[in-house]
Amino acid sequence: MVKSRAAAEVFTEMSGRAWAVLAVLCGAIFLEGIDVAMLNVALPSIRAEFGLSTGMLSGVVSAYVLGYGGFVLLGGRAADLLGRRRMFLFWMTVFLLFSGLGGFATNGWMLLTARFVTGVAAAFLAPAGLSLITTNFAEGRVRDRALMFYAGIGAGGFSLGMVVGGLLTALGWRWVFFVPVLVSAVLLAAAIALVRDSGVPERVRGGFDVLGALGVTGAMLLLVYGVVRLEHPGNGPALTAATFAGGLALLALFVLNERRAAAPLVRLGILRSAALVRTNLVAVLFIGSFMGFQFLVTLYFQELRGWSTVATGLAMAVMGLDAILAPLVTPWLVRKFGNVRVILGGAIFAALAYVLFLPSGLDRAYIAILPTMLLLAVAFALVYGPLTIAATDGVAEAEHGLAGGLLYTAIQFGAALGISVVTAVNVAAVDAGKLGIDGLRVALIVPVVAAVLAAAVAAAGLRRTVIPVSEPRVEQLARV
Repeated sequence: MVKSRAAAEVFTEMSGRAWAVLAVLCGAIFLEGIDVAMLNVALPSIRAEFGLSTGMLSGVVSAYVLGYGGFVLLGGRAADLLGRRRMFLFWMTVFLLFSGLGGFATNGWMLLTARFVTGVAAAFLAPAGLSLITTNFAEGRVRDRALMFYAGIGAGGFSLGMVVGGLLTALGWRWVFFVPVLVSAVLLAAAIALVRDSGVPERVRGGFDVLGALGVTGAMLLLVYGVVRLEHPGNGPALTAATFAGGLALLALFVLNERRAAAPLVRLGILRSAALVRTNLVAVLFIGSFMGFQFLVTLYFQELRGWSTVATGLAMAVMGLDAILAPLVTPWLVRKFGNVRVILGGAIFAALAYVLFLPSGLDRAYIAILPTMLLLAVAFALVYGPLTIAATDGVAEAEHGLAGGLLYTAIQFGAALGISVVTAVNVAAVDAGKLGIDGLRVALIVPVVAAVLAAAVAAAGLRRTVIPVSEPRVEQLARV
């Protein structure tokens, strides 16, 4: 049945309408994942047309991450304050328009601009979509099931996007931008008809915290840009240091403002939760390791081994199994072993996957590489969904957008960090005389270390996880 609450409708079981609403919201996160993954496969083709350097090429990815990471915390709070449905529909429209602009790019800077604005759109879109799920589906088994499907579809977008990206790039890399336009148009029409806001926006006394919004956005932009500059360790280290210093200074001013503001953009008390901090730290490390590996393995297949975009996409298609495993297997594992242990297992699988790939040479058979892809599919299925649940577990409904913004900030900061660090290490290795596969192997150590650290952070939560025997809801997820 559906329980009404003002303008809201809270699904207490998975009815036909509930599945339809979930499909639209899952479609949005799938679109985001497939958009990023398709572009990664198309990068060598874009480099060939525009003559981009490796640093500029990674900048095409980093521009999206910069826009996303810089605005996602603001996007999460905006969903709470201005209306989740309103933010979802508006920014889906912006996503549609600027994805199309990327397809018409005539030079690298036009492409970078389109990707930056698309990232900003995703920064408002993603936390709005996540909070629409957590507030439209009743807490407990129904919400957990919806979130597992949501996370599984989102993770599947990253994996399946490689296959689709390979096929589209064979027709022309611009189709990588045009197809998301078509998909987002369909989702936008469906969302207008089906999605309803979960109640009224939070009332803010004293007005919107404009100073806080400017402060946190400026701080995140500078910090993410500083991370992106790490890709070029020999290019203006003083400016890189100044960028980080400016970002930290703005962050300090933001914290000071939030303590004094009558209606703060971010309630700082939410950060006192050790479980929430661990959740976001694991997200930074795990996503950073995956995105760094994905960037390197794309170059490995296409530029070092000369594989086509289609072959590259098919080689990584097996990672799309996470879209099946996440909703079907992960909920059972979480109920049986707890959230923390499942996330820990996923991080360990990821570290093992990267270690197995390290010996890869230019003549290594794909069958020897397949275990890495399979392990990564399992790892993503075990980690991504439980992190999505943990992000809002125990958080007041009025702050679900903020909690989602924190998670997606961690994800995008991790993505920027992972890509930038592997690029910087790869460039440094090449400068030191390690060319081709030798330089790539040095950079591949970064994902290994990041995954191990993610496992260590997750393991730290084991000692603090207590599930009372008398708890009525046996499916209650152990907080990360």
